[in-house]
Amino acid sequence: MDRVVIVGAGPVGVTAAILLAQRGIASLLLDRHEEPYALPRAVHVDDEVVRILHAVGVAGDFLRISRPGLGLRLLDARHRVMASFDRAPGGGPHGYPQANMFDQPDLERLLRARMAGLPLIEFVGGATVVGVSSASVRYERDGTVVDVPAAAVLGCDGAGSTVRELIGAHLVDLRFAERWLVVDGVCPEDLHAWGGVHQVCDPHRAATFMELGPRRYRWEFRLLDGETDLDLDPLLAPWLRGRPVRIVRRAEYTFRANIASSWRRGRVFLLGDAAHQTPPFIGQGLGAGLRDAYNLAWKLAADLTTPGGAEALLDSYERERVPHVRAQIRLAIVAGWAMTGGQDRAAAVRRVILGAIWRVPGLKGLALRSTSPRLTGVGRGRLVGTVAPVAYDEWVVLHTGRPPASTHRLVEATDAPVRRWLRGRAVVIRPDGVVHSVLRR
Repeated sequence: MDRVVIVGAGPVGVTAAILLAQRGIASLLLDRHEEPYALPRAVHVDDEVVRILHAVGVAGDFLRISRPGLGLRLLDARHRVMASFDRAPGGGPHGYPQANMFDQPDLERLLRARMAGLPLIEFVGGATVVGVSSASVRYERDGTVVDVPAAAVLGCDGAGSTVRELIGAHLVDLRFAERWLVVDGVCPEDLHAWGGVHQVCDPHRAATFMELGPRRYRWEFRLLDGETDLDLDPLLAPWLRGRPVRIVRRAEYTFRANIASSWRRGRVFLLGDAAHQTPPFIGQGLGAGLRDAYNLAWKLAADLTTPGGAEALLDSYERERVPHVRAQIRLAIVAGWAMTGGQDRAAAVRRVILGAIWRVPGLKGLALRSTSPRLTGVGRGRLVGTVAPVAYDEWVVLHTGRPPASTHRLVEATDAPVRRWLRGRAVVIRPDGVVHSVLRR
């Protein structure tokens, strides 16, 4: 059997390679660089995504290099709290903290270490991909052109994806673009910050502040039209209060909302930022890419190990993931509009209204909810398409009491929370933890 070729060795590509290897599928992982990107980028994943990290065998180590996020505070321009949404640091519905703050290089090291222990994965750094088809990949390395056969190709090569370009897909603009300055710093003294995300809802200078780990912090400041080289001292002063900071990274980003016109051509698939980009306001950028890998890996493994293939499963990848990603991007855009207040004359009015709206009973639970939208196109029923509170990395029927007739592995729920979730029903759960169907007794 030919190997799967994965282009891009960031968290999404490495996770896909590990998931495939755990199902007996070999892969060749190509990247332009030999080492992981050394500077912080993603800083948050939710509890559903930690379950994916558990599936690849790094959840325990991840919890040691991350910390629970304690919620969200909305501040006005003078940093006075307009609304506070506190989140308990303990486990959520999936057994992990519902918000987890971390430095992406720390996570990448964990994934690379896990990958190194799997002989079915070959990594080639310094490789520039120049050609892609459903059956092969061509890349250049050290002046030599190499052609390799491929059972499938996964384009995990980021927002500027070469694979996306080579298969003729383009990005569809979902009409959001804002320039922000992102600053990561380490302080020799503890800033004694509240352990959640601070969102400054100032229409002139929207900003975000969060603690990533012990004395490690991130600031984000929205740039106005024409601004380029800002003086950091006045921007950081309200947070530092005279204390020193060592700047680890200072970079300007344009936060965009885009989705690829097509996620597949033949046996070439797009994942992560190659397929979609989202504003960061609900912290789902990296999580969306890891969900792509989790959704596709078991389907691709089934296709490669089933006589005659499993084309219907491969067809379901884009059908399931596109509506899910669109829903999360729309939520991020709305959250960004609400939290930053916009830049027009009506922003001040909206800020006053915002302060009142956030106090509506029941909205606190919505603001802190980590549950992702249900997958559509899976089947009918309220539970179908949702993520079950337990996962088994294989097809199972989860039930209480008398087991139903099924060709899948039967598992009786014993934990009280899971039994309450089932309410006497029997459900079929896919290898990615998604409810496939509810069985009639």
